[in-house]
Amino acid sequence: MGVNDKESVEKQYQNSNNLNARISIHDKYSTNKQGFGNWIFDHYEIQDGMSVLELGCGTGSMWTGKDALVKKCSRLILSDFSDGMLAQTKETLREMEGIEYRVIDIQDIPYEDNTFDIVIANMMLYHVPDLQKGLQEVRRVLKADGTFYCATFGENGIMEYIYSLFEAYGVKTSMNYAFTLQNGTEKLSKVFADVQRDDYKDSLEVTDVEDMVDYVYSLTNMSALQDLPRTKILDVLESNMVNGILRVPKDYGMFIVKGSRL
Repeated sequence: MGVNDKESVEKQYQNSNNLNARISIHDKYSTNKQGFGNWIFDHYEIQDGMSVLELGCGTGSMWTGKDALVKKCSRLILSDFSDGMLAQTKETLREMEGIEYRVIDIQDIPYEDNTFDIVIANMMLYHVPDLQKGLQEVRRVLKADGTFYCATFGENGIMEYIYSLFEAYGVKTSMNYAFTLQNGTEKLSKVFADVQRDDYKDSLEVTDVEDMVDYVYSLTNMSALQDLPRTKILDVLESNMVNGILRVPKDYGMFIVKGSRL
């Protein structure tokens, strides 16, 4: 990721507006009612006295209502690359105690070796300019018997489906596949010896395509599609509805990585 890509990421995540638009569509239309965030948390094996670092915490909303889990941690640090996003996290979790907040770049984690029992980096590794360096930093600060959790998207999900609907208009995908379900095992295995993948089964059933257009406009990597008139995007999406529903595939999951080193 070059300077322009970095600026794009900073623009996309400088505040919570774009992220909230993306979260909203999942909350309203997902067919799996467990929720991706709840599913992710069900994987966390946080025991009493553990030290936990989350990188790229976003709005922090996933920690809402998780007071019992927070209390288990001897130390819980929620961090993000963006000052604006971290400010939103603090506001979201202002009623919760026992949480530290830090602006941290995964490529230069400011903690000593073997510090954390658990490191979390959900839906963000594909933005890291030097992913290998970032993963090595995670391994460095993770205890030898610790666990690294990292959720991501796959290559057969929402945006691939949306792009496919607009091929006739010359719109081509500009998706960032730097770290996906399909290639994540290979990338993680260059740094860690024990990598497991688990997929989340879900889809969207959208009844108001205006929400889907808002989703499109929340994504800087969909600029090619955003060049079309909003009315045209609406028309195409509506034409693909069946019985008042636009059915959209989702492709999400996570990797559970043990701290054993190569």
